[in-house]
Amino acid sequence: MHLEVDRSDLHHVRAVAHPPAALGPGEARIHVDAFGLSANNITYAVYGDLMRYWECFPGPEEDGVQWGRVPVWGFGDIVESTVGGVAEGTRVYGYFPLADELVVAPGRIDDRGFSDLAPHREAVPSVYSRYSVTTADRVYRPEREDQHMLLWPLFVTSFVVDDFLGDHDLFDSRTAVLSSASSKTAIGAAFLLAEREGVDVVGLTSPGNLDFVRSLGCYDTVLSYDDIDGLAGSPSCYIDVAGRKDVTHAVHTRLGADLRYSMVVGDTHWDDATTGEGDLPGPRPEFLFAPVQIAKRRTDWGRDGFEGAVAEAWDRFIPWTDGWLSIRHVAGAAATEAAYRKVLDGRVDPRTGDICTLARS
Repeated sequence: MHLEVDRSDLHHVRAVAHPPAALGPGEARIHVDAFGLSANNITYAVYGDLMRYWECFPGPEEDGVQWGRVPVWGFGDIVESTVGGVAEGTRVYGYFPLADELVVAPGRIDDRGFSDLAPHREAVPSVYSRYSVTTADRVYRPEREDQHMLLWPLFVTSFVVDDFLGDHDLFDSRTAVLSSASSKTAIGAAFLLAEREGVDVVGLTSPGNLDFVRSLGCYDTVLSYDDIDGLAGSPSCYIDVAGRKDVTHAVHTRLGADLRYSMVVGDTHWDDATTGEGDLPGPRPEFLFAPVQIAKRRTDWGRDGFEGAVAEAWDRFIPWTDGWLSIRHVAGAAATEAAYRKVLDGRVDPRTGDICTLARS
């Protein structure tokens, strides 16, 4: 079973049953147990052509519609394998389509996992084709699988946001302004930035989320999008998670020469139709492509050093989320499609995270 979306209209969704294909030499079949669903997955779809995410799990073209398979992060079990070193019964974490199974071509196999070397996955960074064996994953906790599926890929981005800014000494500023402050990526980044001595963390959010964002305690100041004029005029970095052009323009205009760096992280308001109202003052926004900073740190610190740093931050972060995060489980194609539509339309309570399964019971 797959859920496929029209790449030209993300609201056009279909459920398609695909009979399991026989494995060829060098292949393994993963039973996709469950996966997290959040605004992060909508970002993959919105940037699917630009960043080539659609190529990870190619969909068919039928009757003039190019169907896409939205990538998600989740857990699965090897149920069939023709590859030495990839044993049936192994539980793995990684990148999957909205589906109940995935056939992969394992390579670069070691005690920690393997990569899918299928030709269509060569176009994207290796982080998106790597599957971690849970028994060798230093951040894996069986009782934390739900949080892992929902938050881990977002938290890695949060870590990279904080690390990139720290690597550049916040571009000689001491204020970090984050849009979409209620989103889980922004919350993770704010949590880490708040740990830095002398850094003021400012959250921008919609009026309806003000109380929630203030209750988190990781933002020193929380403002609504209607009150951006209230930003203090001090040297600042802007971390754009919302993707709203009007908000970006307002922040750039308010801070002017005090804006030292403008970072684009996500697009939680992916369907925003607002404009920036003319030329954008201040520095040109720069897209943060997390794999680039990850590769840099693996060179700087080594693979173990990087993974250890992220794991230590994760171990501090995840118990803190127990105070505000509620997990909702949904099962089946219809329920998963409904959850997808809620996320797509921005109708998800920021206190809630969806864990979905299309797996046959």
